Amino acid sequence: MAETGARKWIITITVILAALLELIDVTIVNVSLPDIMGNLGATLDEVGWVVTSYTVANVIILPMSGWIGNKFGRKNYFLFSIIAFVVASFFCGHAHSLGELVLFRVLQGFAGGGLLSPAQAILLETWPREEMGMATALFGLGAVFGPTVGPTIGGYITSHLSWPWIFYVNVPVGAIAVFLVITFINPSPKSQKGEKVDWWGILFLLVAIGSLQIFLERGDREDWFHSTLICVLAVTSIVFMISFVWRELHYESPVVNFKIMRHRSFSIGMFTSFMLGFAMYVSVFVFPIFCQSLLGFSALQTGEILFPGGIATICMMPFVGTMLKKGVPAQFMSTAGMLLFFGFSYLMANSNLQSGTENFFWPLIVRGIGMSLLFVPLTTLAVQDLHGKEMGQGTGLNNMMRQLGGSFGIAISTVILNNRIALHRNNMVSYVNNYSNAATSRMNMMLNNFMSKGFSHEQAQQMTYRAMDGAVTRQVLLLSYNDVYLFVGIFMLCCIPFLYLQKFKKNVTLPVDSH
Repeated sequence: MAETGARKWIITITVILAALLELIDVTIVNVSLPDIMGNLGATLDEVGWVVTSYTVANVIILPMSGWIGNKFGRKNYFLFSIIAFVVASFFCGHAHSLGELVLFRVLQGFAGGGLLSPAQAILLETWPREEMGMATALFGLGAVFGPTVGPTIGGYITSHLSWPWIFYVNVPVGAIAVFLVITFINPSPKSQKGEKVDWWGILFLLVAIGSLQIFLERGDREDWFHSTLICVLAVTSIVFMISFVWRELHYESPVVNFKIMRHRSFSIGMFTSFMLGFAMYVSVFVFPIFCQSLLGFSALQTGEILFPGGIATICMMPFVGTMLKKGVPAQFMSTAGMLLFFGFSYLMANSNLQSGTENFFWPLIVRGIGMSLLFVPLTTLAVQDLHGKEMGQGTGLNNMMRQLGGSFGIAISTVILNNRIALHRNNMVSYVNNYSNAATSRMNMMLNNFMSKGFSHEQAQQMTYRAMDGAVTRQVLLLSYNDVYLFVGIFMLCCIPFLYLQKFKKNVTLPVDSH
């Protein structure tokens, strides 16, 4: 039943606050990894599991969140997830070894996966039917804003306090959310007793999604299919995913109801959500590395650069919700969002080694506006035909596809980046020889400069070679990062036709979940 007045807004703030806990933690830890490495004595490869463990657990639980909410009651599940997330966050900050940290990150990921879909479903229940576009816009504010400002918050906390505080900060926020949930959110009915639990389905899902996520997260580090581990993970994920789908289609009480795929808008919406995650997470993944490794920005500077784009998203979300309420087709708004994202990618693809913080302000503003025009209309299109219990299942699968899209995007962009680095390096090195007047002139200038500072001819020559190699490497990385941005932008343009396979509806109202 829809709420009115102050209660409606308190519940809205509550669910967005809880969802932000999970969404910010997706990226907040990234900028703190060097500090964690030094403090816990871990290698770069080992510390990667701090990110991987959280993401794997998060993606595993998302498709089951609708079923769990129906089984135990959505409010109960939501409240339990917040409490578990806060407790896991405390122990993450209190970890004395990498093993402890990874273990509690897994628990944090499982709890975090129980925040998104229940939060979205509760929000859709709270707002009247005619204001569903605005409700989705407010939820989208957190979904897009959270991963964007995560590096900013992480960089600030790490610079001014220490890395454990990126986890401790969740405790007071979570405590407030727990109080608000207990006080203001109404209980939702549980499913009938006696309903069988699909334990085999749960097992198949755990193995399939877990293997796929680890395959994507670790593939580049393990050199993809040259690694036995990666080959085993690939085969395992395929076999168990096929087994899971077969099981769910034939079991009377499936943990994931694939019958909702009969809705054309939802099945196409699964792909568009995947695409949204692909673009959103790749842009957040590539930009900090580009700024810190090539331009020499600090983690805090990089986060501060990203912040105005997040503000642009916040400012645009209510406008997007209003436009949907007035009957502007979601397809048109999504098309505008994809074009704006391509504009952002094109501007970033023309960056150079002299680019400063001011050069990224408007591209990131364009991205922020584009993301707001994408998240809300795409979610609206995906779930417009779902009813009753299908809403909980649909939001869970939709959120899972967005997360998987991000994982696939990061994996694919890493492969492209490495391939382009090899290609550009071969091309550039071929021009650095005694037959190139430009290369010879620059090397002679460097040589004379080093010798004028008192170095011997042999020392100056070695330093010149190293300096030339460094200059080539920087140019190669610049060209390669620019190629990744252009690839993501073109990918978004190619996805536009899929929007028009979904039904056009004026004054779209998202169905309210009866549970």
